Amino acid sequence: MMFWYDHDVSGWGWFAMSASMILFWALIITAVVLLIRALTSPHEHTHIHTPAAPTPKDILRERLARGEIDEEEYRRRLTALHAGPLTKT
Repeated sequence: MMFWYDHDVSGWGWFAMSASMILFWALIITAVVLLIRALTSPHEHTHIHTPAAPTPKDILRERLARGEIDEEEYRRRLTALHAGPLTKT
């Protein structure tokens, strides 16, 4: 006589098999979704983009817009910027 009852899986065995099957399929689905996203998304640089520092002209425009300097001061300073660096004598 064969003792089939000896190879029966207990309640914890069924729970462990069910949990591992759910975990297995969750991992497979997650891997597929991540693979699809990686293949269909545009390739972007992974490093952090830092904004460029404002130029002196940009700073002048901002100060004029905020009302810190008037238009005459703006034009005078813009002309000085276009003239180039001052040389010491």
